[in-house]
Amino acid sequence: MIFTNNSHEILQLYNLDQSNSNVIFDIKKTDLTFIWNTSEHMDITIDKVRYQLQKNQMIFLTEFHKIDCIEFETARMVRFNQPFYCIINHDNEVGSKGLLFFGASDIPIVTIDENMVREFEISWEIFYSEISKTDILQQDMLQSLLKRMLILSVRILRQSNNFYKLEKVQSDVIREFNYLVESHFAEHHDVAFYASKLNKSPKTLSNLFALVSERPPLNIIHDRIMMHARRQINYSSLSIKEIAYELGYDNIQTFSRFFKSKEGVSPVHYRKKVTELA
Repeated sequence: MIFTNNSHEILQLYNLDQSNSNVIFDIKKTDLTFIWNTSEHMDITIDKVRYQLQKNQMIFLTEFHKIDCIEFETARMVRFNQPFYCIINHDNEVGSKGLLFFGASDIPIVTIDENMVREFEISWEIFYSEISKTDILQQDMLQSLLKRMLILSVRILRQSNNFYKLEKVQSDVIREFNYLVESHFAEHHDVAFYASKLNKSPKTLSNLFALVSERPPLNIIHDRIMMHARRQINYSSLSIKEIAYELGYDNIQTFSRFFKSKEGVSPVHYRKKVTELA
């Protein structure tokens, strides 16, 4: 079911099965998506990486994620665009920026435990009922229901990734770092740039990340660069030199050394391998 209006706000809700699974691939500019697996297993390949979801796990995606294929029995999907609800402008309401969406490298997967399933079920039932109504308050109600599902998901993710150990101001710094990397990874490859944006020293930033993750800030930046590099090699016809330049490398040799240090093979050999497997 789809809500839309003359101001280009769009919200889509689907109970998915094999008969309508094609809607998963119809991603437009500024779309944000979360898919809730309601069957025993789901296999979804995104940017050539396979993810296996168990029952009552949810995966959160932006327009920049390329869904290659998906296998499942039943699922639920929520997709909304920026005009309907901008998570950047309304981050104080939900706190999902840099966590559920625009998280620099990792694709978030939220596991709804048995104690929370009913909460999500109720939200979905009301959500699905409300989208079929038409009155002047419908959009406000739909936005409220969307926010509720996002907040429930944020709570679970914060518990699962040790964010609960941090004070709010500390967790906000990490989320903002993730978002800044998503916005600037192609131009800025050093931690110092992001630290200065956050009014922190690189050392302070590294110490903060050490409280919740084994991945230091520099690794997050490098992982995001690699994600884009792989995506361009996998799906575009750009030359390796063009990809390197797009990622802020004036010297193709420097980019090739960086890529090989992360992937184990040069970008040329990586593209050849991908072509052979296609």
